[in-house]
Amino acid sequence: MRVLMFGWEFPPHNSGGLGVACEGLARALVDKSVELVFVLPKKISLANDRLRFLFAHTAGTNKIYGIDVALTPYVTAKEYLLSKRYLEGNIYGADLFSEVMRYAKSVRDLIEHETFDVIHAHDWLSFLAGVEAKRISGKPLIVHVHATGFDQAGGNLPDERVYAIEKIGFDAADRIITVSRYTKDMLISKYGVSSEKIFVVHNGIDSSMYTYKQESNEFPWKRAGQKMVLFVGRLTMHKGPDYFLRAARRVLDFCPDTMFVIAGSGDMEFQIIRQAAELGIAQNVFFAGFARGENLRRLYESADLYVLPSVSEPFGIAPLEALASGTPVLISKQSGVSEVLSHALKVDFWDIDEMANKIVAVLRYPPLTRQLALYGNGEVRGITWEKAAEKCIALYNDMKVVHNNS
Repeated sequence: MRVLMFGWEFPPHNSGGLGVACEGLARALVDKSVELVFVLPKKISLANDRLRFLFAHTAGTNKIYGIDVALTPYVTAKEYLLSKRYLEGNIYGADLFSEVMRYAKSVRDLIEHETFDVIHAHDWLSFLAGVEAKRISGKPLIVHVHATGFDQAGGNLPDERVYAIEKIGFDAADRIITVSRYTKDMLISKYGVSSEKIFVVHNGIDSSMYTYKQESNEFPWKRAGQKMVLFVGRLTMHKGPDYFLRAARRVLDFCPDTMFVIAGSGDMEFQIIRQAAELGIAQNVFFAGFARGENLRRLYESADLYVLPSVSEPFGIAPLEALASGTPVLISKQSGVSEVLSHALKVDFWDIDEMANKIVAVLRYPPLTRQLALYGNGEVRGITWEKAAEKCIALYNDMKVVHNNS
């Protein structure tokens, strides 16, 4: 099976969970003998112990192609226009959406000498490239939805241009993969997509990359005997960092020796810093910035609880990473990951009192903490990229048969 896959970020050059998901799925597909050609917006330096990445001028089975455009993961149109590259007179175009068009227009030259059976495009910045590849080749198209414009807007109306591109992708796709039933329902209700066209493939995790509760003594609050509650994610509306801080304010009334660590960056960063000061809890909040790799693993391992307070979360890989590290999790009911986890505390993102109650329960009752961590860790070991890849391959084979018989 030969698959042409379009994406827009890949670790270690990633700013969020999309790149993690693309890498995990790509590794698992190649392990199952899928011949994968991965197209990225621009050339980057990649090294991997399990995959062989090649650029356009080299030869091999598994390739990474780069197109020289200015796309940046998770950037908004406003952020793009204010970016340093744009202000310096970048030659690539006036705005983010023209770059999406350039990405799509580059497809013809890329696929001219490639053979493939199926096209697989991840999220809206890659959808038009996937649609163009289908138009040129006549091959079937899968679009893979990791987040929608509604998620990015915190459940509110998305940018109309993003919505339009998403609709083009959904209409042109032969099959649609969503990372949760939560997202499938959103496509049906917000975009009018037929449920028969949508297939749910939950994300996974490579739990072997994480060590069970090897606490680090490098954090001064841990050395001082304080508890640690962790938030990891982009500081944006749909991730709910403001709800996290409001719950923290209530928790500190009962557990004053607690440090709330926020690892991430985003357009709400200054607002969240200001909110911590206005709530009078700045001394109990530590902003760790964007964390990845070993730094992120140390945070997971040292935390007493990980909290995902998302307003609208298609999936959410971070809770799986926390559980793989032996840390219990409290997750929003408005998240796709809640569909695959039983041994996790769950709460509506807006219910600050209940969120605080459950945080206090974990901090005060060690037997509850140990049980959530132990059973959650066992559960997460069964949520693998291998299972996700198997579902994708079944879809590939089905589409190939249908295409060949049409």
